[in-house]
Amino acid sequence: MEIADPYDPVTSGVSSVSLVAPTEELFYTTVAFYTDLGFDEAFVYDRTHPTVKREDDHCRASEKETWLYSQGEAGDGTDVNLKIRYVAEAVHFKDSHDGSRRQSVIPLPLPPNSKESYDWRGKSMSVILYTPALDRVIKLLSEKRITFQPQPNETEPSEVYTHDPLGTLVGFTSKANPFTRVGPGRGLGVPRESKVRDQTRPSTPGRLKKRIAVMTSGGDAPGMNAAVRAVVRMSIAQGCEAYAIYEGYEGLVQGGKFIKRMHWEDVRGWLSEGGTLIGTARCKAFTERTGRLRGAKHLVLAGIDALVVCGGDGSLTGADIFRSEWPGLLAELTKLGEISEDQCSSFKTLNIVGLVGSIDNDMSSTDATIGAYSSLTRICQAVDFIDATAYSHSRAFVVEVMGRHCGWLALMAGLSTGADFVFLPEKPPQDKWEKEMCRIIKTVDPNPSTHPPIHRAAGKRKTIVIVAEGAIDRELKPITATYVRDILVDELRLDTRITTLGHVQRGGTACAFDRILATLQGEEAVKAVLESTPDIPSPMIAINENKITRKPLMDAVRLTKAVAECIKNKDFAGAMDLRDPEFEEYHRAYMATTKPDELSEKAPEDKRMRIAIIHVGAPAGGMNAATRAAATFCLNRGHRPFAIHNGFPGLVRHDSVRELNWLTVEGWAIRGGSEIGTNRSLPSEDMGMVAWYFQRYKFDGLLIIGGFEAYHALTELHSARDSYPAFRIPMICLPATISNNVPGTEFSIGSDTCLNALIEYCDAIKQSASASRRRVFVVECQGGRSGYVATMAGLSVGALAVYTPEEGINLNMLKNDIDHLRESFANDKGMNRAGKLILRNEKASKTYTTEIIAEIIREEASGRFESRTAIPGHVQQGGTPSPMDRVRAVRMAVKCIQFLELNKKPPKEVFEDPSTSAVIGVRGASIVFTSVEDLRGVETDWDSRRPRKAFWLDYRGLVNTLGGRAGTPTG
Repeated sequence: MEIADPYDPVTSGVSSVSLVAPTEELFYTTVAFYTDLGFDEAFVYDRTHPTVKREDDHCRASEKETWLYSQGEAGDGTDVNLKIRYVAEAVHFKDSHDGSRRQSVIPLPLPPNSKESYDWRGKSMSVILYTPALDRVIKLLSEKRITFQPQPNETEPSEVYTHDPLGTLVGFTSKANPFTRVGPGRGLGVPRESKVRDQTRPSTPGRLKKRIAVMTSGGDAPGMNAAVRAVVRMSIAQGCEAYAIYEGYEGLVQGGKFIKRMHWEDVRGWLSEGGTLIGTARCKAFTERTGRLRGAKHLVLAGIDALVVCGGDGSLTGADIFRSEWPGLLAELTKLGEISEDQCSSFKTLNIVGLVGSIDNDMSSTDATIGAYSSLTRICQAVDFIDATAYSHSRAFVVEVMGRHCGWLALMAGLSTGADFVFLPEKPPQDKWEKEMCRIIKTVDPNPSTHPPIHRAAGKRKTIVIVAEGAIDRELKPITATYVRDILVDELRLDTRITTLGHVQRGGTACAFDRILATLQGEEAVKAVLESTPDIPSPMIAINENKITRKPLMDAVRLTKAVAECIKNKDFAGAMDLRDPEFEEYHRAYMATTKPDELSEKAPEDKRMRIAIIHVGAPAGGMNAATRAAATFCLNRGHRPFAIHNGFPGLVRHDSVRELNWLTVEGWAIRGGSEIGTNRSLPSEDMGMVAWYFQRYKFDGLLIIGGFEAYHALTELHSARDSYPAFRIPMICLPATISNNVPGTEFSIGSDTCLNALIEYCDAIKQSASASRRRVFVVECQGGRSGYVATMAGLSVGALAVYTPEEGINLNMLKNDIDHLRESFANDKGMNRAGKLILRNEKASKTYTTEIIAEIIREEASGRFESRTAIPGHVQQGGTPSPMDRVRAVRMAVKCIQFLELNKKPPKEVFEDPSTSAVIGVRGASIVFTSVEDLRGVETDWDSRRPRKAFWLDYRGLVNTLGGRAGTPTG
């Protein structure tokens, strides 16, 4: 055990100086005094603030605290921290010469013509600060008419003393070390014009900049903080002032402290936080006109005439009603004398923009809502864990998930986890569903000829049933988890347990998709505000097949409420029609890949195929889910699926071909990597043997799952049709790569899993960087010569800079980013969440490697901050695939098999039709099939192994804007 040296010093520096003000007026005056002298505001605490938590460092008696900070040179000990505290009725005491204590009187600053000649240093305790600009301190004190005393004389002073508003004797010295004459260092910041904003008075209605407020309302959802951050920073970047309304509509009705001006740094670190940091609350008062009248008054007094609301259909409906009543509310306020005529005319229009924050994904007119995929992630994680114990004990589990009028969570969870049965509000099961469920799940089937063995009859050891909380039968009778459990126990004698996930589904940080969605929609919301006119209906920001769009808010709300009305009227077909087409498609895919029986439409005997499935390229999350979906859909249609193991070398060298069945692919939906093996080898290495094996196994169709190598393999096989008739079959490539660099699609299976693995990694190291305060991490991302992963991860984690192969790296870029780092660290003022990240694609530059960039930053920082490298490597390929990759893999795999069915033709017709070799992809508003002939000549950059055009390239500017790369706005 190491023994401490008794002669070691106990202290090694000054942490902070604390000053206590007995009145609020003195508190604000003292803050202004020190900020005039060059201190920056680092932290503000107000006991009455609705969202600020009291930390251990805060005095328990403090009503308010402002921490001020002056940055010196790193490591030289000249940083200064002041904690100014307002403690109501505080009394100052000082010791008298006889040992007793008496109340002291706070001395007031002396008049400038005071002739008092005694040395103040001998009359009271003092705080002495080092400054390299003593002459400017003297000038400032003179301009402010504050009495000071120079020492040792007025001609050549090396120290100056004065009293702050609290009566504290404050000294300023040009000597960094009291034992030397003069020492180097920056010390106390050079005095400048005061930047402190008036903390006691509300802003006046007359203003030059447009003021945009953002609020969250209704149930919280992961991703709301990302939306607030985007609205705040985009507003500031567009030259507007940003405000946050705390506690939803309740804060709007209450006003005052609940409406807060937001600055650039106020939303730092919010991307990795769950829930909503500006709070949300149910507000009965706002449902009445008197409450809305008060809300209108508070907005006008704050100078706000644009409101971005993030919430569900109820919150957005309330916002639109508020807008429609706005002119009448202002007229009434003017009549009551609450606002002036000028204020009424200045704010005659209220702009409303809606962002949908809902974990149920229950809003019509948009494919996804903020928080839905994060909630689905929590559900899938829980079901994946349950899956293991269910298998161990051969048990059945009934899992209840949220969704009162919308079964999106239940359906997607069933699709992602391979659940045996799901119950949805929009699609109630047929009459006598109890018998149907038992028939599918039960262990022994009495008629194997008419009902092929499935689920437990095929050897499954576990049963998972997912029930939406609003599930009903066709007579509107609720289907509860308890009722389903009782059926499984009574009819099938299964050991059955119920798991109700509850509010676990709302918790945790937002997934990558929700962060990106909220950020893009927040940016679009600010644009919509600035482009709004009184005659344009309030817009709702939506996403439709990968595109951010604007939809009339009330039309979307009306369609959403119509779903519940259809269910109430037993018009279930109408309810499904009101959902987006993707929902119905997912439902059909689930039924087709889960429930093979006589109800399925088998292909005619002469149309049944022998379909080969092969993986080519690097592993990607979702490959197994796609293979399972393709195989089960083939079996459902009467086809025979074959897996070619270990890519084309496995076929050529080892004849590794195996027919797939239901039990073989059981459990593949949740597995990462590639169960059948994959590599980057192309068929051109031995095209003749590949053709021979295709002919031997009589393959009628080929599904290639993989990345750019899979696409390349397809082009080679297509070109070889001239020489090898075995390739005159329909062939389809399903893009699956973390790089998302396959031409013909905007989305590749596995890229979402990669992004989630990467942001989890980045959140962890950003926390480390924040704890160290002055540290930046340079993170190396995979992605080949495509900057997709780096760019989208930069949006998700709030990277300060992103380097991609498309842009490259040069010295001027590095210089600007290092300057930006200096400015950013200077603005941090010692606050939390100060970690900085720079993301670099692995192929961004041959010269400026990750290590070299970190070394350049470290050298140029001159000790002000430090840099580290972080290389997650193959961690980015992820473990368990994300739910988004799973559900998209199922949907696209089913589409691929349907493509092969549609193009089953005689070899001559296939040979003459180039569209029979295609890549499936998501483009714009639909899933499309693009022939390889169209792709390889026009859309493919073969040297860079990526598409010539990519939708995400437009997001690079947004990464720079929200990261402050073009120059950090002050707000």
